[in-house]
Amino acid sequence: MKKTLIAHSPDADDIFMYYAIKFGWVDMDGITFDNIAKDIQTLNVDALNGVYDIVAISFALYPHIREDYAPLRTAVSFGEGYGPKVIKKKGAKLKRNFKVALSGEHTTNAMLFRIKFPDARVTYMNFLEIEQAVLNGEVDAGVLIHESILTYDDALEVEIEMWDIWQELAGYDLPLPLGGMAIRRSLPINRAIDYEATLTKAVQVARDHKDRLSKMLLERDLVRIDAATLDRYLELYANDESITLSELQYKAIDTLFEIGYKHGFYDVPMKVKDYLIPTEYTELRKG
Repeated sequence: MKKTLIAHSPDADDIFMYYAIKFGWVDMDGITFDNIAKDIQTLNVDALNGVYDIVAISFALYPHIREDYAPLRTAVSFGEGYGPKVIKKKGAKLKRNFKVALSGEHTTNAMLFRIKFPDARVTYMNFLEIEQAVLNGEVDAGVLIHESILTYDDALEVEIEMWDIWQELAGYDLPLPLGGMAIRRSLPINRAIDYEATLTKAVQVARDHKDRLSKMLLERDLVRIDAATLDRYLELYANDESITLSELQYKAIDTLFEIGYKHGFYDVPMKVKDYLIPTEYTELRKG
């Protein structure tokens, strides 16, 4: 049996979308899976360095790894009317060059933030440290991601929603592409197709058995939040739209790449469908 390691973030939506495999509800012939959890910016850097065959990434990173990785159609997280939040202490007035903590240079929220606030003084830190950094006065503001968008301290308030920045830059109403998965291009195509199908099934099974799976995650202390918050959070970022990319989501990702190229973050314009695993290969082989 070949062992395959899947690298994902420690936040609840990634854990939820993977653990149908971990608990043995979904498997793949000839493969045993293991997993490792790291914060998303660490995973972005790992993807730049080609560390893992299958890895969670920020969508904004993808153009930088397009030669070595293909984006997967499954296990995706988008915001629709919500997303990361720029927070500050209540009543604080932010100057033009305010100091802000972001969760990583290659995250989607970092790219959008830097476009919106080019004069802000940016520092990067682990997403788990950002809220406290704002409370301590280490920074004037911070961008909260993952579960912290639902649980931040009452002494803080929202300066602006990343969703509003996205809508302004996109020019029309599209879901906000936040995170997805990528797979190494050097893998055999038929193996890559099978991996994608297995992961898609895992997300589908997780959604079909959401209550049971959520209970198991809570009982085993695999998530950092309580039951009510977990339920709410999964409906935001591990919902039915996470199972496989839709045409609207493809359009949103392309718009993100277009914005990044326009503002000098990418060296070429690109469309995400041009880089997907060619699943038609399976049909060609049958023919």
